[in-house]
Parts: sequence; C-alpha cells; structure tokens
Amino acid sequence: MHTSQRVVHDHRNSAVVRAGFTLIELLVVIAIIGVLVSILLPAVQHARAAARRSQCQNNLKQIGLAIHQFHDANGAFPPARIVLDGVRILSSDGTTIGMDEPSWLIHILPHLEQSALFSSWDLYKPFGLQSLKIRQTVVQAFLCPERHGGTSPVAEDSSVVITLPCGCGGGVQNIPGGAVVDYVANHGDLTPGAVGQPTDFYWGGRGTGVIISSHPKMKGFDIVPGWEERIAIRDIKDGTSNTVMVGEPFIPDGQMTKSPYNGPGYFGRHFQNFSRVGGPGVPLAHNSKDQRGIMYSFGSDHNGVVQFAIADGSVRGISTSISSNVLGNLCNRSDGIPISDF
Repeated sequence: MHTSQRVVHDHRNSAVVRAGFTLIELLVVIAIIGVLVSILLPAVQHARAAARRSQCQNNLKQIGLAIHQFHDANGAFPPARIVLDGVRILSSDGTTIGMDEPSWLIHILPHLEQSALFSSWDLYKPFGLQSLKIRQTVVQAFLCPERHGGTSPVAEDSSVVITLPCGCGGGVQNIPGGAVVDYVANHGDLTPGAVGQPTDFYWGGRGTGVIISSHPKMKGFDIVPGWEERIAIRDIKDGTSNTVMVGEPFIPDGQMTKSPYNGPGYFGRHFQNFSRVGGPGVPLAHNSKDQRGIMYSFGSDHNGVVQFAIADGSVRGISTSISSNVLGNLCNRSDGIPISDF
C-alpha cells in the first residue's frame, strides 16, 4: 500500500522576479549620460567651429585668387571705390556721381564664376541707379559661415549719424539697403591723416594698402571707364608675403546687417562696409564685444584670430593679440619696416 504525498508550495517564500530600474539606478544612469554629454558637447562644438573656420579660409582663398586674376587681366588691383575730390551735396538715395559707384567686390565677380550677376551691374553708375534686385543679391563667397552662414543677409534702408575717424561729425546720412559682406579690403593705415581733410586716408589715391579708393577717369565733366591710382604688385615694396590684402571686419554685437558697421557692401559711399584699416589707433578687435574696436577696424567672430588673404595669395589667421604697430606694418604696402613672423 503506497501512501501518496502532496507537496504544498509556499508561494510566500518563492523568489520574486521584478522588471525595470529603481529610482537610484535611474538617477545614476542620468548622471552618467550628463557627464558624457558634458565631455562630448565641447568637442562637437569645437569641430563645428573648426569646419566654419575652414570654410572661411576657403572663401578668402577664392577671393584672393579672384583678385589676382583681376590683376592679371587689368594690370592692377581693383579700386576699393572711385571717388571725386571735394565736398558735394550727397543724395539720400545713393545716386551721387563720383561717390556712390559700386565697390571693388563687384569688379571681381567674373573671377568668382559670377559673370551673369556682373553683367547686370554698371561699374560707373551710382549704386542707387542700379536695380534693386542686384543690389540685394547675396554672394555666398562673401559671407563667413561663423556670422552669416546659410543666410542671405541684406541691410535695410536706414538713416545713421556718421562720425569721421577724426571724431568730427559727418552728419546724418540716408543709406539705401543692399547685400552685406564679411570680407573687406585692406585700405592701409592712418598715416595719410584722419583729421577731416581732403588728404585723409579714405580719399582717392590716399590709401596705403593694396585695394584703395581711386579717382575716376574723366572726359570733360563725365566719368568714363577706368581709374587713376592703379596699385599693382610692383607697388607692394614690403613684399606680398608681408602685406595683407583682404580680411574680416569688426562688427559689434547687435550691429549685424546695420549701417555703419555692416551696411551694403556694394555701395561705394561708405568706405567701412567694404574696406578697413589697421595700425596705431585702429587695433585688431579681439571679438564682437571689444570696446577698442571702431567701425574702421578688422575683427572676426572666430576665437582668438582674424583671418586674412595675404597679397601673395595665401590665407592666414592672425592672432588678435598682435600689436597695433605690427598690424600697421602689415597693412601698409611700402613703409619699409621689416616684419618678423606674425
């Protein structure tokens, strides 16, 4: 006779299988993720900034090559602008003859594969008489991706109070709108003067840089194609490797696409929108918050450097800590002062 036995399981003592995490485990995971993000994010930001800086260098390389091709075709660098001497009544719509004609940026368009746009411009007709469409046409090669990358920035019509380098008042001027740029010509330094006289650095033939303001060719009282002061490679006595040609402009916080710091780059009247100077009194701005920077200064949004196309065709980032004296030597094409490494 067999006795059957029944085994009774006590479920109260059986193991409990649970799913998910405890609150402490979740907090630990979140903390680990936070640490990883804090480590990786700066590296990602640095890589993106390096990519933007590289694209900026490529833009300057293209512009430098275009300027040299222009030089080969014309025997001289393009004029920063053409300008007549003398005080005139300035128009409010950019139509003053001998003052408002297009800047150097338009002259080099055929060498940037922009022949169609170039053919729409008349180089010897004031900006305000050109079509609105071409005045507002943005050329991406003229934009630094650190500032205006992926956008089509256009300055609106505005009225601004102009202050001359001497501190003299230039009065209120109406400025027609147009496309802005992030690369400006080296017009030289302040050695010709900045005291509100016809001999000041920004008048025709007075610039000590590479791309300078020039008097127009005249036939009687009419402006004809050409320009008088033709700066060529032979005029860069200090050597093309020791002279800057094009650089980035200082634009303070809150002044993007606003005159007088970042107005229409094709408009020849307002020098600082397409040209800058450097040297004592006009240091290289450290960044957009640098209170030493003025509207004639070079500067950038890159960390610690301002990028330049050198007159020999190379591109270099120049430290914002460079002395203003050395900067002036680099901007003056023939001051005869030797320059060590910069």
